[in-house]
Amino acid sequence: MMASVTWVIGLAIVPWPTHSASRTLPERLVPPVGYQRVHLSPTSFGAWLRKLSVKPGRPDVHLYNGRKKHNQSAHWLVLDIDVGKRDLQQCADAVMRLFAEWQWDGEQFDRICFRYTSGHKVSWSDWSLGYRPKIRGRSVILRRRGVPDARYRAFRAYLNSIFMYAGTASMARDLVPVVDPLEVQPGDVFIQGGNPGHAVLVVDVVENESSQRRLALVQSYMPAQEIHVLRNPKADGPWYNVGDVNRPLKTPEWTFSWLDLKRFSETGCP
Repeated sequence: MMASVTWVIGLAIVPWPTHSASRTLPERLVPPVGYQRVHLSPTSFGAWLRKLSVKPGRPDVHLYNGRKKHNQSAHWLVLDIDVGKRDLQQCADAVMRLFAEWQWDGEQFDRICFRYTSGHKVSWSDWSLGYRPKIRGRSVILRRRGVPDARYRAFRAYLNSIFMYAGTASMARDLVPVVDPLEVQPGDVFIQGGNPGHAVLVVDVVENESSQRRLALVQSYMPAQEIHVLRNPKADGPWYNVGDVNRPLKTPEWTFSWLDLKRFSETGCP
């Protein structure tokens, strides 16, 4: 069941606190002249991302411990969503957090599932029934050691476990490659698995009458920090051109290849 206290942002109801002066992503992330947002199914992950709130102005990005991030030049906007109180919700973790929150909001509880880096599947359905992973080296065994709890606070504990034992390597393995990057959609992920590796989420896509697309990206980073809309280092704004797939996609803190573009299947552990 949902948490007993919820907050309203845009058209969505979310179980984390937000600022009263915040606005939805589409209100703050204005398309370039001549561009319109691509059409999405109202129940899609991408459509849900557009309901997220953005903090007023251009505030500093803060770490999980309340300190300011060292690099304050990488972001354009800051999402109004908590980062947690531990150094867990880093790059891939923030992507998994948003994907799981979308499923939670849509009551798709049986689809919430991720794999640890070891490859072992850990689902929210099992966790809510009290099953907990017992880890010994590379061995992971689920045993019913916890009290059944399907509330939001238990869901966040489940996500913390995912953040601790999963990452870019496991997520890169489980996402589906996007065959044609020119068909990029909100909810897609640029990801390079590794140690550390990195992942950024396509939060919105716009298109003009000539079918030329631009995209906007969000990320967390290391240490765990507030999720923020990235600034395009080659332009005065947050929009990146979708163009020559032979050229790298340069973000303020990482460089990707267009071959790094992937997409979630129905669950996080297909």
